[in-house]
Amino acid sequence: MPTKKDHVLFGAAGTVGGAIVAWRTLFPWIGDDMTTMLGVKKIGDKMNSDLNNGVFLIDKFEEHVRAHPKKVFLYFEDKEYSYEFIDAMANKMANIILGYDLKPGDTVAAMIQNEPSFVWTLLGLQKIGMVDAFINYHLTAEPLLHSIRASQAKAVIIGSGDGMLESIEEIRHNLPAKLPIIVQGRLPSELPPGYHSLDYALERTHPLPVCKTLRSHVTMMSPVCYIYTSGTTGLPKPAICNQAKAIASSKIWACFDFNANDISYAVTPLYHSGATVLALFNTIAVGCTMVLCRKFSARHYWDDCRKYKVTVVHYIGELFRYILKVPESPLDGVHNIRVAMGNGLRMDIWKKFQDRFKIPVIVEHFGATEGTSVTINLTNKVGAIGRLSPFMRLASKYKLYVPVRVIRYDRVKDEPIRGKDGFCIDCGAGEEGLIISGVPETITQFYVGSKSMNEKKFLRDVFEKGDAFFNFGDIVFVDKDHYLYFRDRLGDTFRWKSENVSTREVAEVLSTLTFIQDVNVYGVEVPDNDGRAGMAAILLKEDKTVSPEILRQIYRKCEKSLPKYARPIFLRFQTDFEVTQTMKHRKVDLVKEGYNPENTSDPMFCMDVKNKTYSSLDNLSYQQVVKSRL
Repeated sequence: MPTKKDHVLFGAAGTVGGAIVAWRTLFPWIGDDMTTMLGVKKIGDKMNSDLNNGVFLIDKFEEHVRAHPKKVFLYFEDKEYSYEFIDAMANKMANIILGYDLKPGDTVAAMIQNEPSFVWTLLGLQKIGMVDAFINYHLTAEPLLHSIRASQAKAVIIGSGDGMLESIEEIRHNLPAKLPIIVQGRLPSELPPGYHSLDYALERTHPLPVCKTLRSHVTMMSPVCYIYTSGTTGLPKPAICNQAKAIASSKIWACFDFNANDISYAVTPLYHSGATVLALFNTIAVGCTMVLCRKFSARHYWDDCRKYKVTVVHYIGELFRYILKVPESPLDGVHNIRVAMGNGLRMDIWKKFQDRFKIPVIVEHFGATEGTSVTINLTNKVGAIGRLSPFMRLASKYKLYVPVRVIRYDRVKDEPIRGKDGFCIDCGAGEEGLIISGVPETITQFYVGSKSMNEKKFLRDVFEKGDAFFNFGDIVFVDKDHYLYFRDRLGDTFRWKSENVSTREVAEVLSTLTFIQDVNVYGVEVPDNDGRAGMAAILLKEDKTVSPEILRQIYRKCEKSLPKYARPIFLRFQTDFEVTQTMKHRKVDLVKEGYNPENTSDPMFCMDVKNKTYSSLDNLSYQQVVKSRL
């Protein structure tokens, strides 16, 4: 029989329950706020523990090596790599690098495909307090040379992938003569003069642990790695991932209780932040196992997941679209996956993918390699990248939540809208605007480079005099329930084939052709493809007209000087260019008209890989392109 005390407790519970019901009636989205904020709190608690105790990512790795040396760290191409083995290889790499004339804090540029050597190279450099610059192994010519120079690397490591040594050899005469270039997969006799064989060095190096004093100079602000991102400045920029960001990023999966019993799966390039900063760093943080693929295969994706009993997959939206195109199988829903975490999953395929493959939870997030914050969708809300309600804005003011804001933006003037007081204005429900995040006082730069390059990513005096925010350069929409949805990318970049394409980089390459007067590069949407395909509007010099030879030259130039994903799929030849009042190319109408011949009388062409040229785009070929998978 209930006692008087029980009646009091039941009464209190009833009061609290009634209050919750009342709050939910007034603010139906409050439950989603709480789910999101509790998830973010899990991240913050684990992050702050390591930050406050001065624990670096390499410390976490070495801790797991001691605790369970024989545990599988990586599965790669049917082989198992234990924590102990990866540690031994990292020690070898550290000792090899110490044999060159490098100083603490120096940078080593690593151009390595998805394979275990990428991981042990990164860890080896961390053991001796050096920085790993992740070089995109698809790059050639000027973009490759720029990437190495921009990193200020004192040595270069080249992986065993096809064509990489040849790409370096092509630009070697422009690199410092004394720059050590260390090559994996080749013996000394197989290398041109002046190169160093990594295989030869590994055979002759003992896996002796290196003294921690070699990284005694490292602080939370010291770089772990440089991850390249394309932006409005054109060529790839090395974004800084410091120790604090590495630790913070390695805790993000704590929001869905990622733990030592999980098995993660990474198929995107490790030189991108997703596969490394999310999948690899979170794996290291908890001491679990990761399945690493050299490259993505839609047909083998589920075979791998079943074979290795994967529980958490990292994705980018384009991958799921490709997987959906694989013929259905009775085994589609047979797997151990409990969470898919990533970004860029489009609303039109979200439910199709989740229902067909029976994925319990999809955690979509939004962020930037060089950004200071992320948004996370922890409620399975289809299409959303996170939440930002008035309650969460208030919580961010008191440091109870990550300070992300969405502000009104004038697309015509290409600048934030400010009120009479000179400060920016928060977007409300039903509005779209620019997403920004607070910048801690300790962060003064996002990239290795000039002050002016870094200043472009700052927004200052946003809500009060003297404050500073990071400008993501993206427009998002806030719905009536305060969920955020990605809308568009501002500025001079677009995304294609899981890569950021710099319109300026493409334009600069095309502009070197002597018959081109001006060029305007932009991205256009193609049905059933994520991102935007590259398109170049070209103005020829007065004495030139479009000819088969000109089209072949453009194709050859793109093939030689641009990575595959950056090469324009479509060309449009114009007789005049429209510019804005600030003398910038107008792109809005061009993007809207796209590559449909019915929208313009300008001659248009489509990339023809078979014939190594650009072929005329008419109504018939347009329909073929629409139906094809580029």
